[in-house]
Amino acid sequence: MAGRRRAQCGAPVARPCEGPVNAGAVVTVLTDNASVTVDYRTGRIELRPGTCRTAPHPTLRHVRGGPSWGTSETLAVLPAAGSAPARWRAAALPVLIVVVGVRVIGPRRGRFARLVELGCYGRCRRPATREQAVHAVRAVRWAARLVPARWGCLEQSVVAALLLACAGRRAEWRHGMATDPIRLHAWIADSAGRPVEEPDETCLYTPICTPDGPGAPPGPREEHTP
Repeated sequence: MAGRRRAQCGAPVARPCEGPVNAGAVVTVLTDNASVTVDYRTGRIELRPGTCRTAPHPTLRHVRGGPSWGTSETLAVLPAAGSAPARWRAAALPVLIVVVGVRVIGPRRGRFARLVELGCYGRCRRPATREQAVHAVRAVRWAARLVPARWGCLEQSVVAALLLACAGRRAEWRHGMATDPIRLHAWIADSAGRPVEEPDETCLYTPICTPDGPGAPPGPREEHTP
C-alpha cells in the first residue's frame, strides 16, 4: 500500500463527517504534518506529506497524544487470550470459517471492504454488554490459534463483531489510526467506547471508521431492535 505525493493542496478546509461509512467510503485523517487517506473500497492507504486540508470526502483530525521522541513503547502482539465459556468458543468456530471464506473468495481488491462490511453488520442490534463483548473477543482469539495463516487485528475484530451480531447484539467495531509512527489498528469497544481486551496503547488510536460513520465519538447509545 504505497503512498503517493499530490502535486498541490488547496486552501485549508475542515469538512464535517456526514452520513454512514460503508464499503464504498474514503476517509482522510489529518495530523500536524501529514494526511492519511484510507480507501475502504480497496484498502488502499495514501500518506501525503504537508498540511493539505481539502478532500472530496469526510475528513477527521487525529487529536490523541503528541510526539514520543522515541520514548514510548507499543506492543507488537495482541495480549494472551483469556478464557471464554465453551458455548462462545463453539460459536466462534463457524463464524471464523465464514469470515475466512469472505476474505479469500472474491476479488482481492475488495477484500478489505468485505471485512469492514462484516464488522459493521450488527449495527441495528441491541448493544452488547461488556461481559458479552469480552467473551466474544476471548473466544475469537482462542479460535484464531487454529487458523494456519495470518490472523491480525482486523480479522479478529471482524469475527468478534459478527459473532456478537449472530447472538443478536451490537458490537462497537472500531478501525483507527495512531501516529508517531503512523499505524492502523482494529478493535472492539463496549457501549461506552472502552476497548475490550486491548492493551493500554489502544487509547492512542483515533477511531476513523465505526458502524455509525467516520470517527463516531464513543458513548452510550439507545438500544435498537433488529
